[in-house]
Formats: sequence, structure tokens, C-alpha cells
Amino acid sequence: MWCSKENLPSPQTIFSVAASVMLLKSVSNDLVPDAVHSYVSSRLKKLSWQLTVIIDEFDGLTPNQMFEAANLYLGTELSSKTQRIKVNKPEKEKQLQVNIDRNQELVDYFNGVKFKWVMVTEKPAANKRDQGSQSEVRHFEISFHKKHRDMVLSSYLPYVLKKHGEIKEERKMVKLHTIDYNGTDYWGSINLDHPASFDTMAMEPEMKKTLIEDLDKFRERKEYYKRVGKAWKRGYLLYGPPGTGKSSLVAAMANYLKFDIFDLDLKEVQCNSDLRRLLIGTKSRSILVIEDIDCSVELQNRDSDQNEPKTVEDDKVSLSGLLNFIDGLWSSCGEERIIVFTTNHKDRLDQALLRPGRMDLHLHMSYCTFSGFKTLAYNYLQIKEHPLFTEIEDLINHKEATPAEVAGELMKSDDAEVSLQGLTKFLQSK
Repeated sequence: MWCSKENLPSPQTIFSVAASVMLLKSVSNDLVPDAVHSYVSSRLKKLSWQLTVIIDEFDGLTPNQMFEAANLYLGTELSSKTQRIKVNKPEKEKQLQVNIDRNQELVDYFNGVKFKWVMVTEKPAANKRDQGSQSEVRHFEISFHKKHRDMVLSSYLPYVLKKHGEIKEERKMVKLHTIDYNGTDYWGSINLDHPASFDTMAMEPEMKKTLIEDLDKFRERKEYYKRVGKAWKRGYLLYGPPGTGKSSLVAAMANYLKFDIFDLDLKEVQCNSDLRRLLIGTKSRSILVIEDIDCSVELQNRDSDQNEPKTVEDDKVSLSGLLNFIDGLWSSCGEERIIVFTTNHKDRLDQALLRPGRMDLHLHMSYCTFSGFKTLAYNYLQIKEHPLFTEIEDLINHKEATPAEVAGELMKSDDAEVSLQGLTKFLQSK
């Protein structure tokens, strides 16, 4: 809409406004130092190209995984210029956790691009405090040139998430979960401090290599299992006489994969419904161990007459119930899981348990071989050769001694000569 001449300001008014503007500019130039002018000008220019991404700690009541990832990642990127950091130690962890403190700026670089991170804390609104929310609301602010927006969303933040997973995996303490039958009748956990590793296991090299390759292949095949429509799980059967290292091998597998162990004693489980509850209580990236499976369930129950009247006994844990849970419910409520059955008598097991898909790899844990003895000799005595090795090799190839028995003899003295002499006499006596 055009203004009429009557609505236009008079020439005197226009001149007065212009004079005022010029006066203010002159006063500002006289009173404000050049350095301040330059700083304000540079900040305004930066604000014109700067983009800030906000990462809240919570989405409503749901924790934001991106915030947790950034908090852990930035704790590993702290520099000597950082003036204030936060340190805490979780009760069941061995390492200190270091994080960036509030209102501290941290500079990070990715693919040559500079990012400024700041953790900002605010007091929640009064209505939120009344609802029992946290006393402080936290979020991260990431500032960078806005031309990198797509790269940040497609590459940088996914990189932070990936590093978060790697850091957690590196720091993870493997847990041993057992059932607290006298308390909650549910899983309780402690740190697994078992030092077993594949380097210390007295196994045949070929068997050890086969197992490690199988574990690596299983861990890397997430997309394969998804593509073929199968649950991401793997079953192992460890069989052989007592003392051959079956339990130690489970610990070595857990330490190698950084998987928690859930040790399930079926003899203590009252019925199938309890078994279902316990299996659901396990988690992904874990090893479910059922030792002495031949002594744990009523194997004959699988082939019992379906027409027989049901009794109270029918609700007890049976092999069919166990297999149904493992194939069905247990498989569908988690991923990247391993189940290990151990037995001293493989010939007593039902064939339904041994088929592929349930027990995919069978490992015979046998008596100690000379190769296994050399591993134990290095573990306990820190020696790789000794004049008595030739005699011990001949004896161990003709005697049945378990790795536990050999280790027991080697532990009796720190003197290699005394220890090996004692082992020689022990093998001769067998």
C-alpha cells in the first residue's frame, strides 16, 4: 500500500533522526575501545555461520543414549587445558570414571573439523520439580560451522556412538550371575575374577584354534543370522572326565568375548515356569552354562507317553521343557548368546540335545597331553624346556592324568627341578 504525502515525515524530522544516529555512532566510536569493536564484530560474524546441536540427557523420562555416549567419549578426550573434571567410581567396578564437568568447554576434532562441546546445566521448571524430576537438567551443546551439518549427523555423531561402545567393551568387567535361592530367588552377580585365558588353557592347539575361530565367526555374523531368519545364538558341548578344564574353558571364553556368565543349576529349579522366568532374566552378550546336563534333568521325560494322565510331577523341569525354552522363548528375547552344556558322559545324552542348532560344536576335553603339559609348565614354573621333559613326555603319552592333576603337582614347589621330579613320580604311580 502506498503512503500518501500527508503520511510522510517532514524533512525536519528526517534530518533530526539522521543527526541523532550520527551522534550516537560518534559517541560509540569515542567511548568504546577498538578491541571491543573488533571482538563484537568477530562474534557476530561467527554467529552467522555457527550451528549448535543440543543433546538432552533425557527424552521425557527416557535416558538419551546419545548423551550417555557423548559423556563417556568426552571423558577420554579431556586435555591438560581442562580446568575441572568429574571423577567417580561405581561400586562394582575397578576403574575410575572421568567425565567433563558442567560449563566446561572441550574442543574435539574429527576429519579436520573443529567442534566445541559444553555441558550445560539448568534448574528445571517449578512444575517439573514438583513431579519429582532431577534437581538439575543437563544437556550438551556442540558448536561448529553450519556447512558441516550433514557430516555431523551422518558421520561424527555415529562415530561418537561407536567409540562409546568400544570404550564400554574395553572397560567392561565380566560378571558371574548365579541364582540366589535363599534370597530373591533370582539372579545375583559378582565380578568374575577368574584369570583363565586361551593362552593358559592346557588344550590341544588345533582344538583351541578351532574354538577361537568359531567364536570370532559367531560374533561377526549378526547380519547373517538376521538374513537367514535365525536367532543369534550358538551352542557348545564340553564333554570329558572331571578335571579336564571344562569350567576353566567357560571362563576363558567369557574373558575372551567379554560376555557375562549365567550359571544355571537345573537341580535347584523347581518347575518349568521357574525355568522360564530365569531364562528371560538373562541378557544379550552372555553365556548360559548348564553343567552336568546328564545329571540335571529327567532325560526320559521327553519320550513319555503323551496320553498318560498329568500329575504334579509333570510340572518339574524336563529336557523337553528346557529345549523348548532354548529354541523358542529364550532365543526370541535377546541376541548374541551362547549356551554351554557340560557333561562327563556324552553317551548318556539324548540325541535331541546334540543336534546342530542346539549343540553346534562338540569339544572333547580329554586327559593331559604333552602339549598341554608344556602350557602348564610355562604357566606355573615359567619354563619352556627342561631335561626331564623327555621322560615326562613318554609317561604322559601312556598314562591318564587330567590337566588338574598335572597342575596340582606343578604347584607343589616353585623350584622347577623339585616340581618336575614330583610330577614324574606321580605319573609313574598311575
